[in-house]
Amino acid sequence: MSKRALAACLVATLATPAIADDFYKGRTISIIVGASPGGGHDAYARTLARYMPAHIPGKPSMIVQNMPSAGNMGTARALVTTQAKDGTVIAALNAGVLTQSVMQPELVNLDFRKFAWIGVITPAFSVCYGYGNAGPGSWDELMKRPQFIVGTTAKGSLSYTGSATLREIFNAPIKLIMGYPGSSESRLALERGELEGDCGEFTVIAPDWVSSGKAKLFVRFTRTRPANMPESARWINDFATTQEQRDTLDLLNVSNELGRPFVMAGDVSPELVGVIRKAFDETMTDAAYLAESERLSLPVNPINGPDSARVIDRMMAVSPAVVARARKIYD
Repeated sequence: MSKRALAACLVATLATPAIADDFYKGRTISIIVGASPGGGHDAYARTLARYMPAHIPGKPSMIVQNMPSAGNMGTARALVTTQAKDGTVIAALNAGVLTQSVMQPELVNLDFRKFAWIGVITPAFSVCYGYGNAGPGSWDELMKRPQFIVGTTAKGSLSYTGSATLREIFNAPIKLIMGYPGSSESRLALERGELEGDCGEFTVIAPDWVSSGKAKLFVRFTRTRPANMPESARWINDFATTQEQRDTLDLLNVSNELGRPFVMAGDVSPELVGVIRKAFDETMTDAAYLAESERLSLPVNPINGPDSARVIDRMMAVSPAVVARARKIYD
């Protein structure tokens, strides 16, 4: 390399931090959420938006924009189509669309390896539960029922993935009602008696429903069980009787492993992605952020951006046979 070229590289290297530090001053960063206000995705995004700007050089403003869409797919697509790719837009995804992208690539048409992974606040810790007297209180009770009515937003959501997994892998008598805008609307439907239970994130269930036994948890989709989750929520893999079932569940459970993911468009400069990743990681250890998250019953069990991306790489490397089996939940 010539002395001139070496000098140019050195200047570029030294200039990069200054450019990144100055970029966000006076700007506004948008977090787009593919769900209606009042649900879990919205709560996590709004809490993050209150604390993360303090960790970004220039201390920009940060706002949350709700863009309800089928299974959150529209939010992911917006990142690669209509949204700015200058580092001012972050998406809070519904992780169910990640596994759907493997099972239905012709429908989703998104390669999440090409996104810039900022990080995950926590695994989803998804569960299924019966509600009140109408819903089942255990796995055995579920399997003996003629029907179990649950609601969901659309294919690709975590509630759909959990419900459909029970139906397709274990032949559970699930009847899915589609079209609820978000978890807050599903809660109202449960209280009105339209639904008999739900599948979704544990943190979204009203705490008093759990403590009173109104929400009867009977299965979970992560090996780890949080301390405040009832022991009645058994790990889904415990019910598998074949290796094929276990391999299929491992693929489907990626959406729970990456439950609260935040991403940016792959076109955003690596320098700015690095700035936002660093700010995200620092926010995950911010004492004030953690205190508010605890007050709001929003667990924080973070996974950084590079580790999140590696989970996506692992998901994309599964065998065609496993994909074919898992795909049945979307047919």
